Amino acid sequence: MVTVYDVTPNKLIKRVAEKLKGMGIPAPKFIGTVKSGAHRQRLPQQKDFWYIRLAAILRNAYIRGTVGVERLRVHFGGRKVRGVKPEEKRKAGGSIIRKGLQALEAAGLMVKKKKGREISPAGKKLLDSAAKEVF
Repeated sequence: MVTVYDVTPNKLIKRVAEKLKGMGIPAPKFIGTVKSGAHRQRLPQQKDFWYIRLAAILRNAYIRGTVGVERLRVHFGGRKVRGVKPEEKRKAGGSIIRKGLQALEAAGLMVKKKKGREISPAGKKLLDSAAKEVF
C-alpha cells in the first residue's frame, strides 16, 4: 500500500491542494494582501497559496502526529535578510497557520486535542488516496 512516505512531498502537496480546493474550503479575505511571515520580503506569488499551505499543514500533521501553531510557525519560518548584518531565523506568521488549522478542523480533516491538533481518519484517507494517485 502506498502512503505519504513513499511519494515526493512537492507532488503530494500539489495534488492535495487541488483536492482541498475542490472541497470548497473558503480562503480568508486577507490572504492576497499579507506576507506569510516576517522573514519574507514579498507577498506569496503562488495563485493557490492558501490551499498549498493547507496541504502542507495536513502533511506535516500526518508525519509528526500532534501539531500546534507554534510548532508549525517554526517549520514554515526561514532566514530574515537584514542587509549587511548576519541573517537570523524568524518564525512564520501565526495567523495564516491558525486560520488554516481552523479551516481543516471545520472540514473534518483535523481533530482538536488537549494540546494541539491531530489528523483525523478522513484526513489520513485524503492524503493516502492522493499519494496513491501521485505514485
